Amino acid sequence: MAGKLTFTLQEFQEAATKWRSDLLMLPIIGIQETLKYMTARPGIRYKENVGALSGDAQFGPYKPSRFTDFNLNVDYRTLETFMGSVVAKFEPNSAVSTLLGQVGATKGDGQMKAPTALHVLALIARGLSEHLNEAIWAGKRNAAGDTTMDLFDGFDTITTKEVTSGAIAAEEGNYMKLDEEITSANAVDAAKEILFSLDPRLRSQDLYMFCTQDFADKYNEGYLLSHGGINYNTQYSQTTVEGSNGRLHIIPMYNKIGSKFIHICPKSNMLIGYDQMGDVESVMVKEYEPFILSYIATMFFGCQFESIDKRRFKVVELV
Repeated sequence: MAGKLTFTLQEFQEAATKWRSDLLMLPIIGIQETLKYMTARPGIRYKENVGALSGDAQFGPYKPSRFTDFNLNVDYRTLETFMGSVVAKFEPNSAVSTLLGQVGATKGDGQMKAPTALHVLALIARGLSEHLNEAIWAGKRNAAGDTTMDLFDGFDTITTKEVTSGAIAAEEGNYMKLDEEITSANAVDAAKEILFSLDPRLRSQDLYMFCTQDFADKYNEGYLLSHGGINYNTQYSQTTVEGSNGRLHIIPMYNKIGSKFIHICPKSNMLIGYDQMGDVESVMVKEYEPFILSYIATMFFGCQFESIDKRRFKVVELV
């Protein structure tokens, strides 16, 4: 059995070459718990303009001589993905031991589950997704940095910049700030205040309310306290905001911990960009030290709001 679980550098290199696209995709697959509420945009390398189109032409009573200039408005935003790299040193035997513990391969039939060189590389690639998840909201681009948090601007960072610039503001209809701290006593009222403040065209859509787990917990506690005796209150965990006709879905996200913002918009407005289609991204394995290999990979990643127009988007700042 020992022979089966000892891999040469060549085997790792061959696995990296043969399964390059799969290994590059694993970090993206690993953020599915976040990505399932957002919209993936593959094939984005560096920058691409995204945005919403609108115009003010309209039908009126039939008049052969009537015409209207169609004032086309394009709310352009730039979805930028940044090229990131990783050089992860690993000791093959330790990685194999970890995998053996996961699959429970010991003797007999367990040998049928023995990991391959690909499994070892996949273990490393999947581990990268945890840090991508952490940066989705709080990431802040720093070209001189060394972590995933430095790779790209997360949604909270983008929001802060737009609030500072005035593009997200109460006057624009896409921003509000709560005037008191959220507690179990006021969470339900606060959620309703947010709901009632939405532009009618936004409110008519199927929406996600991206929030911390703390906000969701306080909403559930508050709902239980204020609706405990009502016959339609049949569950503790509330998934939509009361009064939204089931359209405003409460989406608590562990990676939003510490966030001072609640974001409300449809799934289509939250864009996650990556490449996966070009030949610039790579995966390789090198040996620079005895008994130690290096998993070397490059990939593109970034995020952006498709639109911050009040008809598509609203931000609520917490106290």
